[in-house]
Amino acid sequence: MQIVIVGCGNVGGSIARSLSKEGHDVTIVDNDIQEVKDLSVELDVMAIEGNGSTLDVLLQAGVQTADLLIATTESDEKNILCCLLAKKAGTKNTIARVRNPEYKKEIDFIKEELGLSMSINPELSAAAEIARLLKFPTAIEIDTFAAGKVELLKFEVTSESPLSGMALKTMHKKLNTDVLVCIVERGTETLIPNGEFELSEGDKVSVIGTGKKASLFFKAINLNQGKVKNCMIVGGGETSFYLSKMLIQSGVDVKIIERDKKRCEELAEALPEAIIINGDGSDKSLLGEEGIESTESFVSLSNHDEENVMMSIYAKKVNPKAKLVTKVHRSAYEDIIGDMNLGSIINPKFLTAEEIVKYVRAMSNTVDSDIEALYQINQGKAEALEFIVKDSSALTNKPLSELNGKLKQNVIIASIIHKGIVETPNGSSKILEGDRVVVVTTETGFSDISDILE
Repeated sequence: MQIVIVGCGNVGGSIARSLSKEGHDVTIVDNDIQEVKDLSVELDVMAIEGNGSTLDVLLQAGVQTADLLIATTESDEKNILCCLLAKKAGTKNTIARVRNPEYKKEIDFIKEELGLSMSINPELSAAAEIARLLKFPTAIEIDTFAAGKVELLKFEVTSESPLSGMALKTMHKKLNTDVLVCIVERGTETLIPNGEFELSEGDKVSVIGTGKKASLFFKAINLNQGKVKNCMIVGGGETSFYLSKMLIQSGVDVKIIERDKKRCEELAEALPEAIIINGDGSDKSLLGEEGIESTESFVSLSNHDEENVMMSIYAKKVNPKAKLVTKVHRSAYEDIIGDMNLGSIINPKFLTAEEIVKYVRAMSNTVDSDIEALYQINQGKAEALEFIVKDSSALTNKPLSELNGKLKQNVIIASIIHKGIVETPNGSSKILEGDRVVVVTTETGFSDISDILE
């Protein structure tokens, strides 16, 4: 597909990397000549220096024949204008980054009137992800399929865990649970394990199953499942605002610590149920006064990665039982802090890129099936995809045991949903027309369920 991306900052750059990796014809546009130059050299994509909200620059980028334009500049208004111009010039589909909470109520009207195919809000996506994690604090990551009927949950194996040293083929019998281990992250490796695989302390394990089965599994391995009752948030930006609204609505007590006095006043007016503290969240004495040692969850959402990491390290030290969530923007930091046991790492630009890749995959699907959901695992080293099987194919109407040797390596059929009933697959399971199928793989670029076959 021919795709134009306007705005090459953190979000635009991440989207460009993901779509370029997928093999699309990407053109980037930005006012910052150095940003454009660096990204074009890194990705070997066409680059245009200029204002993407002007028609001349957009025509240089080829919007008149583009399949998709994505506007991700820092200005919501510029993004909306850019999409409007591109649509009028001939671009088939447009996506705008719209962050301002004031536009949230009008976004459906904006999309309909301006012909936007989709709007993206990295801060809202990050907040929703954090809210899910705080409802199930044992998990490091949570993704859902089949309208929430199937959950993919990642957690870490501790030294006390009954899973340490356990072979996967014995897990079902020993624990009397029915979930499927589909991904194991061990050190720098991301693995699709078989039944002989033995879990070890420090492994980050992703299991898939229904919410009820997942709850029984976590109970069997002695991990807490109850949602947090209170949350301390450092940083009062848009992500903090969205998250606080979600938590308050679900009955969680919220305390926000923010440096800027004016922003504190805005938050106090917008979130009357929350406690707003004007102060430096990196000040240990202030954190102590506000109850960091007793809070059930601690979320670091400042604008500085280094500060977020240091605050989470301190929170871990003084309150080891608290659920930690740490926001980072730079991917390199995720590699560094991945082994520091800082709870869940949230990268808004990565979540946004994941949404865009899902949308683009859906646009370019074949008629046989459709991608309903897509999640990238361990910084894109693995993917979990939900397909809707629209027609009969080489995969359908036969036991999965007959597909042995026909599936690509590093692919696992993780779940089959037939008429709303979720099945953890075994050798006798069958995929039928109309089923939803969740596939987990360390391969990338699948757009149709038939892609899992050799």
